Amino acid sequence: MRRFSPLAVSLPVLLTLAPAAWAVSPDVGVINPTGFQIGTEIEATFSGARLADAQELLFYSPGIEVTELKADSETVVKAKLKISPQCRLGIHAVRLRSATGISNLRTFTVGPLPEVPEQEPNNDFAAPQAVPFGCTVSGVVQNEDVDHFVVEAKKGERITAELEGIRLGYTFFDPYLAILNAERFELSRSDDAALLRQDCLCAVVAPADGKFIVQVRESAYGGNGSCRYRLHVGKFPRPTAVLPAGGRPSEVLAVRWLGDPAGEWTEQVTLPSTEDLTYGLFAKDANGICPSPNVIRVTDLPNAIETEPNDTTAQASAGAAPGALNGVIEKPGDVDFFKFAATQGQQYDIRVFARTPLRSPLDSVLVVHRANGAAMASNDDSGGPDAYLRFNAPANEDYFVQVYDHLRAGGPEFAYRVEIAPVKPALTMSLPEVEQYVPVVLSVPRGNRMALMVNAARSNWGGDLNVTLEGLPQGLAFQTVPMAADRTTVPVLFSAAADAPLDGTLTQVIGRPVDPNVPIVGQLEQRTMLVRGQNNIDVWGHTADRMAAAVTEAAPFEIEIVQPQAPIARQGSKQLKVVAKRKEGFAQPIALRLLYTPPGIGASGSITIPGDKNEGEIPLTANNNAALGNWPLIVVGTATVGNGGVEVASQMAQLAISDSYFSFAFDKAAGELNQETQMVVKVEKKIDFEGEATAELLGLPANTSVKPEPLKFTKDSTELVFPIKIDQSAKPGVYKTLVCRAVVTQSGEPVTHTLGTGELRVDEP
Repeated sequence: MRRFSPLAVSLPVLLTLAPAAWAVSPDVGVINPTGFQIGTEIEATFSGARLADAQELLFYSPGIEVTELKADSETVVKAKLKISPQCRLGIHAVRLRSATGISNLRTFTVGPLPEVPEQEPNNDFAAPQAVPFGCTVSGVVQNEDVDHFVVEAKKGERITAELEGIRLGYTFFDPYLAILNAERFELSRSDDAALLRQDCLCAVVAPADGKFIVQVRESAYGGNGSCRYRLHVGKFPRPTAVLPAGGRPSEVLAVRWLGDPAGEWTEQVTLPSTEDLTYGLFAKDANGICPSPNVIRVTDLPNAIETEPNDTTAQASAGAAPGALNGVIEKPGDVDFFKFAATQGQQYDIRVFARTPLRSPLDSVLVVHRANGAAMASNDDSGGPDAYLRFNAPANEDYFVQVYDHLRAGGPEFAYRVEIAPVKPALTMSLPEVEQYVPVVLSVPRGNRMALMVNAARSNWGGDLNVTLEGLPQGLAFQTVPMAADRTTVPVLFSAAADAPLDGTLTQVIGRPVDPNVPIVGQLEQRTMLVRGQNNIDVWGHTADRMAAAVTEAAPFEIEIVQPQAPIARQGSKQLKVVAKRKEGFAQPIALRLLYTPPGIGASGSITIPGDKNEGEIPLTANNNAALGNWPLIVVGTATVGNGGVEVASQMAQLAISDSYFSFAFDKAAGELNQETQMVVKVEKKIDFEGEATAELLGLPANTSVKPEPLKFTKDSTELVFPIKIDQSAKPGVYKTLVCRAVVTQSGEPVTHTLGTGELRVDEP
């Protein structure tokens, strides 16, 4: 990491760059098909806009190889993909990188079964589409569309149907799924399965040999071309819960699979060697593997599993602190108790994991009781949809954790995990959005700069922080400053070498405390809201752990800040000069904005360098509480290039913020019409300055005036006297709008103050 230092500024107004055919950032609307079978080679079509210069696909997870990528047009890219037999089943994310930008994020799924396309017409129950018993159907639900598929099964065979709809991330699709027998009796139906959010699953054991109909529609008989789905149909297992819902790294864990219509079973699984808070565990048996996982937590805590009955403190299952308590609210009205010991002064975070990330339907209530049975703390939803509380042991004794459902519901899928963990420092990095609901990506033109802000959320600690980026594209460097303990955001400037290859990577954004005694590392969490509900609620999306970054074709312009030589003073203003260097012939306007403003600084966001100019000024103002000190300053310039906007950044300049050089105290003034009076302003010096300053009285009411020449004063002056002439036509009254604009010249630049306020009373004769 390079720390901040002022950069030299050069001011040529033209540069020569090689011509480029600009398509700007690509946009991917649809991936077709919406999912692929593991261990196969397929051709996928990426449809959207500005795709003609496509160069690469950036996958967020391993197991997918691109063997060929070709743009057929501005709107279509075709890719030949090889899906590894070791590729993880489930949802994957991808972005498309072009020579001039990075696309939006799209998701697709990888499944275990061969792919079959839906074939219309299949709306008639009596004429369903026949599909193999063990396939994935890719289809679309149009308005009032009802799709039917028929499979044949033997008595006692498991029939499982799982549908991916909203999880494909295209639209607010609320699917409905049912399994019916040939006589049209419904054997199973599903609208919103808790395990699959708003998607569906049905699983039954065939009551007899015969044909069975799987029905797919939108729950309210709506639909459109964006209501895509992938329907997995087969004999594979589909448990809805697993117990315990977590274990320790590298542990060989005996798990019970619950909620499958063929009955529960036990399996030995080996957990990964590192902590994983959302580890996907896939159920499998001789009939196949489920297409999506049950999520568990891999953490370094010893497990305790409930032993029924444990409905009272006297029956409480044994637990430990720190430790993890695992159980199921297995029937309506069920209550589970665990016992653990703690010593006075010990502090723990006690958190229930159920809705998140297990996707359990449990609406947990958490209560902690003392040894005598008295409740000492309780919670319902402060941990998001799950319960959480911070526990402080008041004495050396046993304590009890009580868990139940808020509505006293229960069932075999109402699994939970309670973690009693020591209070630990935590750090999470994020990238604040520039455009609402659009996650930030980084595109840096060759030989140019771009900048972004990085946020840090500290928990259970405070202190200075260093931000680093690892895995940037070749030829791309970054510059930043330490994040002070009282700050949650910091600017980062990126520079691409003129000969940097056009390349893209998924880059880690990492935060580390400056204090080596705080051994934590913060990683990026970047949420993409793929489907938003009413009031823009996040219904379905993807959380990435890396930022997409790319070096792109050279841009036809650059910008630089003219480094300020004098500070901006509290209650003052300043003009920040920005110079554009244009490629010959490039005459588009360049809109300017500050990447961020230091605390207490205001800046105009509507400044533009006209197409026939090479300079612009951004007005800055400082309030009375502006943060003193030196602050890094970056300007971002945006211009239309080809068929889209291109952004570049200035160098990292420095803005010094000082206290006001002096304070003014206004005496009240009064005068009659057609007379003269005086406004006396007492001056108190706060900062030494050289030479003479000037002062002007502003804000006078209509038809009153002062001499146009500013008053001059020095650091030793104690008073300013402004003679005021009141015209006969002035309106009598009390005016509290007078201010004094005072300017000190430092290093050849004005340091402007606007101080007030004064009062003038205009009287009748």
